[in-house]
Amino acid sequence: MSSMDINEIAEYLPHRYPFLLVDRVLEVVPGSFIRGFKNVTANEPFFNGHFPGNPVMPGVLMVEAMAQLAGILAFKTKDRKPSDGSIYYLGGTDSVRFKRPVVPGDRLEMEARIIADRSRVMKFACTAQVDGQTACSAEIICVEKELGA
Repeated sequence: MSSMDINEIAEYLPHRYPFLLVDRVLEVVPGSFIRGFKNVTANEPFFNGHFPGNPVMPGVLMVEAMAQLAGILAFKTKDRKPSDGSIYYLGGTDSVRFKRPVVPGDRLEMEARIIADRSRVMKFACTAQVDGQTACSAEIICVEKELGA
């Protein structure tokens, strides 16, 4: 088990502002699970248009945040980093459900657990919560691709 700050997260994810959606990893057990969070602030660029006067985090970005967290777990499980020449892409989603809106000031607490690992394809059971209430859940597939291939 180990935690990761934003500098270490940047070693495992190619994403950068404004699309890096994991602020901290609280716990990671390679081959098993990961927990982390995204602090949702009023300064997020997507709130300008979603929705003016009633800011709500887009559901697709909640799924992306969980996929990024799952990608970190995939890299940690395989003991690799993007600098080793590969990247994980979002390969698919199943059973996506949205249960409550996420708004400025919320802390999106996320978890991903490995449910299948087949060489370059991994499947994760993911949840995102705010204040102990489920905001989103999904099964997420990540696919490893060689960079430049």
